[in-house]
Amino acid sequence: MSEDGLGVTAVEERPMRADARRNYDLLVAAARKVFTERGGDASMEAIAKEAGVGVGTLYRHFPKRIDVVEAVYRTDVDVLMQAADDVVANLEPWPAMVAWLHAFVRYADGKRTFMTELHEAFDKHPELRVESRERIDGAMAKVLEHAHQSGEVRTDVGSAELMQLLYGICSSPVATVGSSERLLPLIIDGLRQPS
Repeated sequence: MSEDGLGVTAVEERPMRADARRNYDLLVAAARKVFTERGGDASMEAIAKEAGVGVGTLYRHFPKRIDVVEAVYRTDVDVLMQAADDVVANLEPWPAMVAWLHAFVRYADGKRTFMTELHEAFDKHPELRVESRERIDGAMAKVLEHAHQSGEVRTDVGSAELMQLLYGICSSPVATVGSSERLLPLIIDGLRQPS
């Protein structure tokens, strides 16, 4: 968004050169790995080192630490959206539902290690949370509708209710990395159409 609030600046509209795009992608992947390993203690220097680029390259792409947090989050949401498209296009309805639920839990577990930074990003850009939540809810609705059509999944459970269950197991203050994967089969079993 430009400083005058009128939209994206001309600099942001230009596509990245191939080398700049490669560095950007390397930095986001490195940041995700460093956040996973070090959580809130992840430094910009550690991210640059993991990506194999200089700190100056990191700061050209991400002038502030919060910028790299947002980039990791946006990329992870994009990956989750792509997972929804992929499972609906390539899997039968029940396996598609199960695969996407596991993808969601992996996505949610990945946020646990840098949640404080992510909340800071949401405070700075409230639209980031709203836009991402809408996209995730839409992906869930797409996958669930695909599953409903098969008759294998209960039709009395909507996507909002299913998201409420998922957020409950993934964002509980007592949840740990891995605990959501252990609880997910309870949700999956409850989704099956009673025989």
